[in-house]
Amino acid sequence: MNKLQLFFLLRKNTKLSEKRHPMFEANQYGKLFGYIGVSIIAIEFIAFGTFFGWVAAKEDTPEAVFYALPFLLIVDFGMRFMTQQTPLMLVKPYLLTPISKYSAIECFLTSQILDLGNLFWMTFFLPYVFIVWCGGVTTWAALGMLFLLHLMVVVNSQWYLLVRTLVNQSMWWWALPAAFYGSLILPLFLLPDHIMDKVTDYLDDILEAYAFSWWTFLIFALLFTVLFCINRTLQMRLVYKEISKQEKTKLKHVSEFKALNRFGQIGEYLKLEIKSTMRNKAIRSRFIQGVCIILFFSLMIAFGSVYNSSFERNFWCLYAFIFFGTVNLIKVMCPEGNFIDMLMVHEENILTLLRAKYYFYCAILILPLLFCFIPVFAGKYSILMVLAYLLTATGPVYCMLFQMAVYNKTTLPLNDKITGKNQMENKWQAIVSMIGFFVPVALVMLLQAIFSNEIAYLVLIVIGLAFTVTEPYWMRNIYRRMMNRRYQNLEGFHTTR
Repeated sequence: MNKLQLFFLLRKNTKLSEKRHPMFEANQYGKLFGYIGVSIIAIEFIAFGTFFGWVAAKEDTPEAVFYALPFLLIVDFGMRFMTQQTPLMLVKPYLLTPISKYSAIECFLTSQILDLGNLFWMTFFLPYVFIVWCGGVTTWAALGMLFLLHLMVVVNSQWYLLVRTLVNQSMWWWALPAAFYGSLILPLFLLPDHIMDKVTDYLDDILEAYAFSWWTFLIFALLFTVLFCINRTLQMRLVYKEISKQEKTKLKHVSEFKALNRFGQIGEYLKLEIKSTMRNKAIRSRFIQGVCIILFFSLMIAFGSVYNSSFERNFWCLYAFIFFGTVNLIKVMCPEGNFIDMLMVHEENILTLLRAKYYFYCAILILPLLFCFIPVFAGKYSILMVLAYLLTATGPVYCMLFQMAVYNKTTLPLNDKITGKNQMENKWQAIVSMIGFFVPVALVMLLQAIFSNEIAYLVLIVIGLAFTVTEPYWMRNIYRRMMNRRYQNLEGFHTTR
């Protein structure tokens, strides 16, 4: 069997594996909402590409797209964390077959290169290249520009795969992308204007001379080859390490969180939530990712000129408070699916666990609250606005997210595996996430159009406070409905372990 045949065989097996998964039908709803969201973003990119292409053609600077490319690649890098896994296919079954292990890994990496997601940025590049071609660029130059831009996206996908794999092994590897992207962005804010003018003029000369030269193609082709080889070796080594269970055991101090003992059983479940966040790779990575995203946008809004519209400020302020809930509570009880049977032993064990989760996710909102004070001191946010969205998160949004405890019935592994797959979304998770992100902002915008900003935020504070204070009542209602479906949920948890 040659590599081409192996590639198509593994691709076929992957599609069959997805269709046989118990959550395949439910995932179709999640995919539908995902396609709608992607379509909206694609339309916006087409408009941006057309506008920038028109500006570049008018100024006779077709290489202008390369100025925006670093920021586009940063966005692409971040978006891949939400959509792309490493690797795309299950490796474990194929390690027991007589096929070449390196050939299998190469097929996985090739699948990423040929993934249709890499073509998404063509919604921006194609209109831009078409406009500048109409503006006088030769056909070969336009095709070369298009190929080079796509090559950069593919190189970025290999860079993402390297970073994501290393980060899964140790969170200290986040220093690598932080140092790389920081070296690109920080000079824009730290360097004096006269030095930035010199740097800009120097970059103008380089882009004008080498943007479309063969040297640029060769450099990126070489960079792609190097990253591909590194990923090939690294993926193989880590997969073997996981399969052979090569783990380093070392003694370390384990905190007992004795301060929580005073809260009784709720305190014990609070300890469980804290330790899960610290030890569970999936939850821990999402927590750190959230801290970085919220801090980044808080600084951008406070010290930058972007996101100055009323909608953008309201959206990012709400996003800061509901991020941790929407990425973790949307799958509430899924990690507990590994030991759900034990939680059923004593009466109201699960009710106590749900309340502990609520208190924990209310407590971690202290972090986004501190970050939001940065735009407050810069005059971009108001105290009333921050308080309104804080109570919106602890009130109606958390109430809605905890409803998923009634319907979630898919076990989430306690640790992300490099050979694992992430198929957890169902139609209710997608719907609840979209409502949580957009309905509060839409309500504020509507109230601001009718009344004043203060009235809009006061209405949100009253609603949020009402839901927060009545938490014992709606939490017990969730618990009762969950118990009514306990046998159906137990069957789902057992099937997907």
